[in-house]
Amino acid sequence: MLRGIHLTLLIGPGLPVPAPEPVTDALTSVSVTSGKDRSGFQLTFAVGKRSPLLTALLPVGYFDPITTRVIIVVTAAGVPSVLMDGVVTRQEMAPSNEPGQSTLTITGEDLSVLMDVVEKHMSYPNMTENAIVSAVLAEYAAFGIIPAVIPPDFLDVPLMTDRVPTQAGTDLEYVKLLARRCSYVFFINPGPAPGTSTAYWGPDITVPVPQAALSIDMDAETSVESLSFSLDGLAKKITVLTIFDPVTRRVPIVIPVPDLSVLRPPLGARLTPPAKVEFPDYLSELTATQAMARALGIMFSASDAITGSGQLDVLRYGGMLRARQVVGVRGAGIGYDGLYYVQSVTHTIKRGEYKQSFSLSRDGLISLTPVVPV
Repeated sequence: MLRGIHLTLLIGPGLPVPAPEPVTDALTSVSVTSGKDRSGFQLTFAVGKRSPLLTALLPVGYFDPITTRVIIVVTAAGVPSVLMDGVVTRQEMAPSNEPGQSTLTITGEDLSVLMDVVEKHMSYPNMTENAIVSAVLAEYAAFGIIPAVIPPDFLDVPLMTDRVPTQAGTDLEYVKLLARRCSYVFFINPGPAPGTSTAYWGPDITVPVPQAALSIDMDAETSVESLSFSLDGLAKKITVLTIFDPVTRRVPIVIPVPDLSVLRPPLGARLTPPAKVEFPDYLSELTATQAMARALGIMFSASDAITGSGQLDVLRYGGMLRARQVVGVRGAGIGYDGLYYVQSVTHTIKRGEYKQSFSLSRDGLISLTPVVPV
């Protein structure tokens, strides 16, 4: 590994343990993708006809899908960080006629994949969305999953005499369905300690503390290898809701909802004007409480018109870029400099190399801050 950076691979059925020496010696690359939905990983091994991975470990089920759990930990400057805690979902064997060129690739996803393998038919009488999610996640405590469930601002308590929430599908499908109804997000974040993960169900909140700036075209201070931006003029829209008054249920009430997030404020000074107007008709039968919850949810999930992507070297950058946080950009010009939300990060680790590919987003040109943290 690179100087000052150490990779630890834990693998095995049930509770994973440090990988044996033949496995670590054969490991050629590690890729981990962290985003707003599911996260995934890929391990690539160099194998030969007499490799212990093919002659012993693979036949006995060491890399079997679903039953094999993988934890990837990177220690930088003495501080360990859990990049991935998931299970194997796929094997790929690529034999080669060239000596030393055969590879075994193991692909997997975070622990949310365990919630997507069994379909259920369950009823949850008199339970709100957050109570249902807490009950579902409690079944996965044995895997070290710690629930972090945020109640909606407008609680809609269903009465048995009116309706009963019913699940028809996998736990993951149902939890995400409930999240969409509240315009929430659901994801499982590995760590903080190996063997534990946090299952977050709540509003899409980004950690506001800025990370070290991404610098481009700044000579010796350049910290990224590539960086590009694009602005989508059709990304923004105004949603006009129509509901009926709660007393007579006959008088229509029009509620325009701007495409601005109440949890992710725009980071640009000149906002992109909305180019579309949407009139959803599925909200007309909702109660006032349900309509307000949907309106607030629309503002929770507002889109960003500006997106960016790039690649950096971790050693040159001076640390690991984190997803679901904020980062500053320098050297991209007055229109695109400033703070951005980090949407996803892909870690690619090889012997002597640690790089990251990333995607950014924000709304508005021209930075709101005069400088960004270096």
